Amino acid sequence: GVLKMQKTLVLCKPDAVQRRLVGEIVGRMERRGLRLVAMKFLHLTPEQAAEVYSPHQGRAFYEPLVVFMTAGPIVAMVWEGVDAIPVVRAMMGPTLGRVAPAGTIRGDFGLSQRYNLVHGSDSPESASREIPLFFEADEMIEYDLDEEKWIHTTVDRGGE
Repeated sequence: GVLKMQKTLVLCKPDAVQRRLVGEIVGRMERRGLRLVAMKFLHLTPEQAAEVYSPHQGRAFYEPLVVFMTAGPIVAMVWEGVDAIPVVRAMMGPTLGRVAPAGTIRGDFGLSQRYNLVHGSDSPESASREIPLFFEADEMIEYDLDEEKWIHTTVDRGGE
């Protein structure tokens, strides 16, 4: 079937910023063929972190996660591409870095469950809930990349 262009929220968590891995993470997304449409450097408030992770409220890891996510600055981004949500999830690897395959962000740079470097929306519903927590519609930049004709066929993009 025809693949869908999707937007996904990606957060470089405080550990990624502290370990100077933001450029590595951004570079991997760019080299994969995804298009950056928004980026912001910020320090999450406890209220913002609570909103991002509201689906996990009440679970054992929720409070420590909010503490971690507010412990230092993060980089919030929106990436767009064909099936961007599952593509980014696969690039991130499983939550536990120790078992994440080599070649994934967590498999190459992580050993921890909590200090897992990146967040990516896990579904179209999550992306549509999470993106507006960080970006207004007018903060997302729509533009063409000439090289996209070498990344996707017109079939991938929904054409003939």
